[in-house]
Amino acid sequence: MARKRNREDEEAVIDMTPMLDIVFIMLIFFIVTTSFVKEAGIEVNKPKAANQSKQKSANIFIAVKDTGEVWFDKRRVDIERLAANIEKALAEQPTDVVIIQADKDAKHGVVVKVMDAIKDAGIDRISIAAAKG
Repeated sequence: MARKRNREDEEAVIDMTPMLDIVFIMLIFFIVTTSFVKEAGIEVNKPKAANQSKQKSANIFIAVKDTGEVWFDKRRVDIERLAANIEKALAEQPTDVVIIQADKDAKHGVVVKVMDAIKDAGIDRISIAAAKG
């Protein structure tokens, strides 16, 4: 009778290896398919807009403060170096849209210089972020 109980105990063990393989494969899948968004790193008072559309594939955000400071990837950047920083970000994560988060009191000339830097980096689609009005 002792032999019979040992066989039953041995047969009751469940092999966890296939389940762990599936969990590991799912983890790799979610890591690979996740897109990471690099935000500008500061809050700005966006102007209100009645008509607006949502951009789905934007990964690059550039903020322009009311003082004329330009922020990219959570740090302040010179406008002259902005195109090089955008090109570096595009090499890491390609996108075809850049969103500018300009403060409602930001100077128009600074925003135009930022748009020129984005065009110099090779991106033609530029969106301006706005608050719901």
